[in-house]
Amino acid sequence: MPVYEGATVEEAIQKGLMALKLTRDDVEVNVIEVGKKGFLGIGKKEAKVSMEPTVSEEIAEAVEEAVEEVISEEAPVITEIAVEVEPSIHESNKPLEDLDDESALTELALYLTAISKELNAPALVRMERKDGLIIMHLDTQKQGILIGKHGKILNALQYLAQVFIHRAASNKLSVVVNVGDYREKRQAILQRLAERTAEKVKQTGRPVFLEPMPAFERKQIHSVLSKKDYVKTHSEGDEPYRYLVVEPEKKHF
Repeated sequence: MPVYEGATVEEAIQKGLMALKLTRDDVEVNVIEVGKKGFLGIGKKEAKVSMEPTVSEEIAEAVEEAVEEVISEEAPVITEIAVEVEPSIHESNKPLEDLDDESALTELALYLTAISKELNAPALVRMERKDGLIIMHLDTQKQGILIGKHGKILNALQYLAQVFIHRAASNKLSVVVNVGDYREKRQAILQRLAERTAEKVKQTGRPVFLEPMPAFERKQIHSVLSKKDYVKTHSEGDEPYRYLVVEPEKKHF
């Protein structure tokens, strides 16, 4: 397995990605050596990483298989969501902030409805409260468009919804956007991903960097791995590209 070096772990990773012509989503990074700055150049050590096709790449294929029955039509390839949608404006022209929960959620439903129309997949938004989460179900006859390849469009909608509700609601609300039963099937896949990743860390004694995913999905994986005392997790990066790092608990290695 090729090894890549850099002044920092991140620099070494970028060199590897450029050499392999892959993205961060397509590889699994194993940190061999963190590297040291040294003192006046003395004792300086380069960071070293190795890369291989990521577990999440295999999982992505499983996701596609799992949602085949959800996607009833061939969806066009959409790489970005670039829409300008104005949420409804109150008669008083009151800005959409510091709203009570119900008002904020109503505005969010209108916002998601408008976006679905812009994407040519008009959806009826249903709200469900479950396990401390507020689930916004998008009922549409064009599920494939709103899910997107590997769920990328749905995750983009998830990010937009969370940003919207954080700005509009006076209270902190956790919102999940779902189309069909995609999230339920994704949850089962995340369970498998967590188990396989923990086993890999246990075998190699090295950290594994997972693909970027929404905060509630990172929490699902963290919840599974919190029961395993030989690994620990933390998040790195900025939303919506924040990802989970699973690393060995040193006392067990």
